[in-house]
Amino acid sequence: MSEIPPFWGVWDIEGAATRPIDRVGITSIERGIVAKNVQTQATHREGSPASSRSKRQEILTTAIDHFGRDGYEYTKWADIAADVGLGSTALYHYFESKLHCLFEIHADALKAERDRFELLTADPSDFGPTLVRVLNGLFDLSDHDVLRNRVLVAEEGLIAVPRKSPREEEARRAARARMRDIEFAWAAFLTRGMEQGAIPEADPRLLTHAILGLYKSVWHWYRPGGGLSLADVRKFFVERCLAVAGYSQPASVPAKRKPRTARKAA
Repeated sequence: MSEIPPFWGVWDIEGAATRPIDRVGITSIERGIVAKNVQTQATHREGSPASSRSKRQEILTTAIDHFGRDGYEYTKWADIAADVGLGSTALYHYFESKLHCLFEIHADALKAERDRFELLTADPSDFGPTLVRVLNGLFDLSDHDVLRNRVLVAEEGLIAVPRKSPREEEARRAARARMRDIEFAWAAFLTRGMEQGAIPEADPRLLTHAILGLYKSVWHWYRPGGGLSLADVRKFFVERCLAVAGYSQPASVPAKRKPRTARKAA
């Protein structure tokens, strides 16, 4: 992250505090005023929008770690505040509640997933290889991403319940809308495959729920560092998702073996 540029005039004030003063007789009160101004404006810099966004992201990252490892219900809001170096009350400057934070995690993650899906499916020409690439891409995850997916799946039901708090409801609606965007994009993508004859005709909405439901089931039980590697899980579930879609990958042609040469008789 690039350094946040100083507010206008801050460096001049700091310079005035450190450079020799031309006139004689500056009082301790004047020195105190200069020092206080420097401190006040430095505080304003720390509270700038860029700094606020950075702290917000730090809170979200920490919350994902706690929710994914310990569970949403068992995570205390105060524990997240302590990990990011804030008091519990200061946390409310960024999020109205733990639930508000959870909805924001959903909304941010679903937007990122939608953007990546659009990128992977941008080429409309060849459906089959694109489907394989998209399904494999769903498992290109860090340990932190896995914890995030565990949170999304475990607490997905909360997205359906309206909230009375305006900020919670706004975040909930954003998460729900992005969830529907992903489902619609998948249905449109699968329809393209049907039109190309790459997969059998079916209800694209039901097929979307079948494939995504199979994928989401992984995050109910998979944890980083367990007995199975993510590569093993990927191989197993990508093949099953392709089978659900009705897509058969072209069989690889085995390499021709060289004919054995007859041995000469002794």
